[in-house]
Amino acid sequence: MGNRSLDFLDMIKNTPKEKADMHIPNVEKKNVSLKRTISRKPYAETIAVIDTETNWSDEVMSIGIALADAATYKCVEARYYVIDPAYRTGGMYSGVLDVVKSIPKNVATRADVMADIKGWLASKNTTRLFAYNAKFDYGHLKELCEYEWFDIMRVAAYKQYNSSIPENAPVCKTGRLKTGFSVERILRMLSGDNTYQEVHNAVLDAMDELKIMEFLGHNMELYECARIH
Repeated sequence: MGNRSLDFLDMIKNTPKEKADMHIPNVEKKNVSLKRTISRKPYAETIAVIDTETNWSDEVMSIGIALADAATYKCVEARYYVIDPAYRTGGMYSGVLDVVKSIPKNVATRADVMADIKGWLASKNTTRLFAYNAKFDYGHLKELCEYEWFDIMRVAAYKQYNSSIPENAPVCKTGRLKTGFSVERILRMLSGDNTYQEVHNAVLDAMDELKIMEFLGHNMELYECARIH
């Protein structure tokens, strides 16, 4: 059901540092804060934003999930998993596996982690999973292939959907940024906070990727163009 005309083949999870002369203007924050918080307000329907980090052997070593109110994109719960023994191999971002203090870390085998994720999502009636460059996460989480998957990047990196993209930014004919569409760069554009840095911790990144959806403020229906499964 995805839009096959969109040119996403060259998209990677984190793009190289872009040219220094690309100007990022300060933009209105739209009453959205970059602070990671859990909302206690009631909600009717949920979606989940998922992020993975891999080890040197390209095995998933950690998974973060931010459960969100489907109407407001406010985070209402979060879960963090570290997969044993995959994390023992080490990876580029092993140094931040333990930086999260407010969200309990569940260290378990991959089979147990997947069973817990499925049980939790079922208890929340959550069937839609969102990720930034979702093909990466989807490709590494085949156990979750029965869910509906959507790519946040397919909206956030496009000028027609993201009004904070600078006028002078180089874009493809489709409207997609040619460079500078990493989570870090997109959140800097949307928030106007040029000091923001991506942590590369799975659960913190999932919460930040959810913030992108909150900043953009699009109705859920628009994300049909970002469906990958």
